[in-house]
Amino acid sequence: MDKSSTQEKSSPIVVGLDIGTTKICAIVGRRSKNGKIEVLGIGKAESAGVTRGVVSNIDKTVQGIHQAVDVAGSQSNVEIRVVNVGIAGQHIKSLQHRGLITRRDLQSEIGRKDIDKLIEDMYNLVMPPGEEIIHVLPQEFTVDNEPGIKDPIGMAGVRLEANFHIISGQVTAIKNIVKCVNKASLESQELILEPLASSESVLSEEEKEAGVVLVDIGGGTTDVAIFHEGIIRHTAVIPFGGNSVTEDIREGCSVMRNIAEQLKVRFGSALADENKENEIVCVPGLRGREPKEISVKNLAYVIQARMEEIVEHVYYEIKSSGYEKKLIAGIVITGGGAQLKHLRQLVEFVTGLDCRVGYPTEHLAKNEVLPKGTYEELQSPTFATGIGLLIKGIQKMEYMNEAIPAEVKTAKPKFDTKSKEGGLLDRLLKKSITFIKDDIKDEDFLK
Repeated sequence: MDKSSTQEKSSPIVVGLDIGTTKICAIVGRRSKNGKIEVLGIGKAESAGVTRGVVSNIDKTVQGIHQAVDVAGSQSNVEIRVVNVGIAGQHIKSLQHRGLITRRDLQSEIGRKDIDKLIEDMYNLVMPPGEEIIHVLPQEFTVDNEPGIKDPIGMAGVRLEANFHIISGQVTAIKNIVKCVNKASLESQELILEPLASSESVLSEEEKEAGVVLVDIGGGTTDVAIFHEGIIRHTAVIPFGGNSVTEDIREGCSVMRNIAEQLKVRFGSALADENKENEIVCVPGLRGREPKEISVKNLAYVIQARMEEIVEHVYYEIKSSGYEKKLIAGIVITGGGAQLKHLRQLVEFVTGLDCRVGYPTEHLAKNEVLPKGTYEELQSPTFATGIGLLIKGIQKMEYMNEAIPAEVKTAKPKFDTKSKEGGLLDRLLKKSITFIKDDIKDEDFLK
């Protein structure tokens, strides 16, 4: 709970928790008065218990979550209890499905309840053993055989149909993430697919309408999400990322892993031809050994080979989605791997589509309270998923019209005991019993 002041109803405080392969990041924030996202605190920790987006060591992951959440909590002066968690990994699958309901109440117009019922029905789909539905995303609706409706609320109709994009994952992988969060004395408000979160922080509505591919290159995985006409059309998770590049450098240049990571970050390039032949990097040798000389061009050849493979995988997903010719906005790359030099040119060369790097700056409001340099650091593509999880959490809270901050978990009362009018007890007893409200309160009946 916010210790400094009582939050306004319109701006609940929400926490996004990105459990990545290289880092665990907790971001605390809320929507500011001008509609932007105001980050109140951020905490980072090394992620030692996650491999290719999937939890492989629960204790190490819990330790990382504790560290990140403690830093973010103390920075924002907020006691964090509930978080919105990202999920990724090779086990993620997506499928298209169609659902329909026949409405009995012909007098009323189609409302949010009808759509919620349609979505709820999709969650009851029989999945293959060991798989669980994570997201059900409606695409176009059909009302009484009238297709292509994006928002049917307010329309009259009997037969409501919809195409759905359903995202599923392995039950064990989902349970392990939830277990880590619970062991860290937290509760997950919602599990959110990471490319969906990243798309919220780096893509504009115009791009989603025009047709765009989001490619989030993380440490362990590369996440792909394809949008067209404002609707998500395809999702995929490729089990290669920045760590695969680091491993290739370690083997190709025969250096230690930490040296390989530094070489990638400081001297790495995705296009070998952009580097000069005579550029040499000197790497200190192991205890008592001579320093090692590495050609920057050779380093780029190693990186280019792996990055080409990742981009080819992305291009395969684009072609298999069937939207290759409909992507006016091209490709947006984000995530830590998007910071690699000349990667944009490589993506354009391999796919033939326009490409830009996505920064999560568009939605951020400047917060002077944050420590010096934090706001600038947040503008890195590395934090696209974390900020996206925060935005998704805020949208969910606004959708549910919750008046309480996300990190304060209180059980909802089964019926209103405070108001004298409209309580369930009042409504039940009004017809048969008359009592003096001053003498006997509703609370007396609840004991």
